[in-house]
Amino acid sequence: MSLWLNGIGVSRGIAIGRVQKLSGGDLEIPEYTIAEADVEAEETRFCAAQARAREQLEQVRAQVPAGLGGAQSEIAAFIDTHLLMMDDRSLTEAVVATIRSSRINAEAALKRQRDALVAVFEQMDDAYLRSRKDDVQHVSARILRILLKQERSLPVGEAAEAPAEPNIIVADDITPADIILLAQAGVAAFITEYGGPLSHTAILARSYSIPAIVGLHGARRLFKDSEAVIVDGDLGHALADPDEQALSFFRTKRAGQLARRASLSSLRDKPAISRDGIKIRLLANIELSEDATHAADLGAEGVGLYRTEFLYMNRQGLPTEDEQYEAYARVVASVKGPITIRTLDLGADKQVDSGSRSGPTPNNPALGLRAIRLCLKEPELFRTQVRALLRASAHGDVHIMLPMISSVAEYRQAKSFIDATRAQLEREGATMAKHVPVGAMIEVPAAALAAQWLAKQCSFFSIGTNDLIQYTLAIDRVDDEVNYLYDPLHPAVLRLIRMTIEAGDRGRIPVAMCGEMAGDPRYTRLLLGLGLTEFSMHPASVLEVKRIIIESDVHALRAHAMNLLETGDSQALELLMA
Repeated sequence: MSLWLNGIGVSRGIAIGRVQKLSGGDLEIPEYTIAEADVEAEETRFCAAQARAREQLEQVRAQVPAGLGGAQSEIAAFIDTHLLMMDDRSLTEAVVATIRSSRINAEAALKRQRDALVAVFEQMDDAYLRSRKDDVQHVSARILRILLKQERSLPVGEAAEAPAEPNIIVADDITPADIILLAQAGVAAFITEYGGPLSHTAILARSYSIPAIVGLHGARRLFKDSEAVIVDGDLGHALADPDEQALSFFRTKRAGQLARRASLSSLRDKPAISRDGIKIRLLANIELSEDATHAADLGAEGVGLYRTEFLYMNRQGLPTEDEQYEAYARVVASVKGPITIRTLDLGADKQVDSGSRSGPTPNNPALGLRAIRLCLKEPELFRTQVRALLRASAHGDVHIMLPMISSVAEYRQAKSFIDATRAQLEREGATMAKHVPVGAMIEVPAAALAAQWLAKQCSFFSIGTNDLIQYTLAIDRVDDEVNYLYDPLHPAVLRLIRMTIEAGDRGRIPVAMCGEMAGDPRYTRLLLGLGLTEFSMHPASVLEVKRIIIESDVHALRAHAMNLLETGDSQALELLMA
């Protein structure tokens, strides 16, 4: 009897294969007191396990395949992050100190420190950074398995090599290192019980173009080893023990997807112009200078979002002005076309320590001192970054984007600060572009509602749908318990998007979208209909979105979209879009 299950589709595509379950991630971790005479031996045992874990990761790092373009650097970066964390004092030295002070076994000491670090990450405002608690858990789990002699064996043998019966991995969660090994073994798809669109499984599955579903609770209990299963990564559906009719339908759907994907490369040098002659600008979201080159190779016309937070992470002190300038200048010089650089989008607590704040951790950091609020509260922190950005503008077409703007007054304060900083640099004789546009990221519902007034002040808007949806619907998109409510088609979300685009049109300023929604082909026609003319996305999505644009009649879509906006039910709206 067939079983139909729903999770969150995070990597598109259809896969048909046999279930291969990975052993559970929950480890039974004993805690016991050790004698004073055994403390040194216990420290040695922990250090040996740590060294063995590092050796394993280095072996995986060496196996990252070439030829993946920007995805190659993205995949390698995950492993590098784990290697750095493996040697981080907050993990290693703290565990040794706990063994000495509490005289407990290494497993228990590591568990205590892991739980403490995870609690810190859970307090972070930014959803992407908050989801990086997975790094702590994965690194700790690798060392714990070695200490407990429970190292997980991966199904990378003969079964994975049989083309007629590829493996579909079902697990509670999968580490980046495991994904790399499984991808090389030819697995057809991933299904995990936990995770969201920003989880490691999601990001790496997209890099490898492997269909994936996350957040399918109870998957390891509901699926049987070796049973046939169909995975639809577009819709987040999994069908266990399918009948012949279902198999025939999904084989046809998969064949069509593969044929379309194979034809995309021919679109690389074609402009993104609709059938009725509307020119659409396609930009890329990047984090590294290498990503810019890969994005250009895939037809992106510039960069719509360059995140700067990574300069501030995994370090003791703040980056200097010259250090930031060199990083920005390098990426700006590598971009052909405009590059929109987002100013620091972190919260005050735990992530950045400028030495001037104290007090309790906020109860709700997502609504606290973060992003532009933090920058305005800490003018020296903001001034250092703005000076570096303005100096880097001499190397290309730089636009500065301010995150989490919620009012006209807030934007004016930030813009005045940037203008004053420019005047200071001019007095010093610094070289800069004559004009650096400054815009607002529309990700707070208040900003969308005030867009008609903001448009009179800003040089451009960029809609950050990830947070706009999260704040509008009052849900945490990385919380497994509620992320099923994350709905880009909610009528309130669509009205806020349309309101922002209309305000930009009336104010004669460009409006882009840089959230995940912009790179999802399911929503391309709808966004065209809502009037969006600039899309910024992960480089891997550019060609597929371009194909849809070229095949679309934008004027007809705009008429249709106005009717869709009258639909108050997102499920009905999804049917109308099909």
